[in-house]
Amino acid sequence: MNLSKKQAEKLVKDCINNNRTAQEALYKLFHAEMLRVCYNYLPDKELAKEAFNTGFLKVFQSVKNFDNEKGELGGWIRKIMIYTAIDLCRKELKFNVKNLDEQDSDDYFISPSVLEKLYFEDILKNIRTLPFATQTVFNLSVLDGFTHKEIGEQLNISEGTSRWHLAEAKRKLRELLEALATNNNLPKERSEKAK
Repeated sequence: MNLSKKQAEKLVKDCINNNRTAQEALYKLFHAEMLRVCYNYLPDKELAKEAFNTGFLKVFQSVKNFDNEKGELGGWIRKIMIYTAIDLCRKELKFNVKNLDEQDSDDYFISPSVLEKLYFEDILKNIRTLPFATQTVFNLSVLDGFTHKEIGEQLNISEGTSRWHLAEAKRKLRELLEALATNNNLPKERSEKAK
C-alpha cells in the first residue's frame, strides 16, 4: 500500500488512541494483501484466516511500537503476518528432521521457456501441492527472502533441514511445472497437426 509517511503517522497515532475508525481503515487498507500473505503459508483457508485475525490482533496490540523512520507500515504489518503464520504452522505441522548439509542446487532450475507458458495461478496451485513443511520453507526462502539460518530459527529446524526442504520443493516443482507446460502444449500441437 502506498501511504505517505504523514498518512501512516496519523493512522498509527489514531490507532494508538483506540480510534475505531482508524483501526477499521487500517484493517481494510491491508486486508487483501495480508490475507494473501497468510494464504501463502497456510493453504487451508480456515488456518489462513486464523493467522490473519491473530496477526491483526498483534498489529493493534503493538502498533505503539511501529517506528515510521525505520520502515514502511505495510512491511511492518507483513512481517507480523508472516511470523504469525509461521507460529501457526509450527503448531499444525510436523517437520521432517532430515539434517542434510548439501547446499542448494541449481539442478532443480526451471527454464524460462517452461515458466512463460504457465500462469501465476498454475504455479501457485502447484506450490500448494507440496507438503506443508516443504511449502513453508519454500515460501520463506523464495517468496520472502529469508536465509536458511532465519528459517531454522523461526521453524525450530536445522539449517540443513531447511536446505533439504528447499531442494525438495524445487525438485518437485520442476517436475510438476514441466509436466504442466508439456500438457499445456499438447492441444496447441494437435491443432497445428490438424491444419
